[in-house]
Amino acid sequence: MVSEDHCVYVKKTAKGIMFLTLYVNDILLAGNNMEMIQTTKQWLSSVFEMKDMGEARYVLGVEITWNRSKKLLGLSQ
Repeated sequence: MVSEDHCVYVKKTAKGIMFLTLYVNDILLAGNNMEMIQTTKQWLSSVFEMKDMGEARYVLGVEITWNRSKKLLGLSQ
């Protein structure tokens, strides 16, 4: 049997990869292609009432850190 998480969705194309995570009424988008993320946010806002809260600093009490120059994304313990 394959285990799936119905709160995490992945879109992978030749141009990049994007993860959409959903928890109750919060959505977190992460990926390596800003155009893909922007297009997804535009589509979501055309279908649902939503606010763009900008770059995430925390998710479910976990701090998100990143080093753009090294292209690293991390989570606190």
